[in-house]
Amino acid sequence: MQIPEATKPAIWGAIGGAVVAIVIGFAWGGWMTGGAATEMKVAGAESAIVQAFTPLCVAKAEQQPEQIDLLKEESSYQRDDFVIDAGWVDNVSEKYQAEVADSCADSIVEGME
Repeated sequence: MQIPEATKPAIWGAIGGAVVAIVIGFAWGGWMTGGAATEMKVAGAESAIVQAFTPLCVAKAEQQPEQIDLLKEESSYQRDDFVIDAGWVDNVSEKYQAEVADSCADSIVEGME
């Protein structure tokens, strides 16, 4: 097939423009792959679970004021273990217990300051 010489620059311009549009779209335009979108969806779901269960954990903690005083004495790295051991996150799946416990401990300690 013979392509007229005058159309070659137009074809190369279209190919170059498509490449530039793709680069700009992914770098600055907010485009993403399906895998990245799935990761964002999973992270959003995990965040929603933590936000939903944290108030329940705080409510359980408020029923044991003597434990709250002990929680405040713990180091910030041990507070999530303390919350789990206290049983305040027993109703949460093991997959999310550590995150909910950390959020709960932070909410309790920050609320008491």
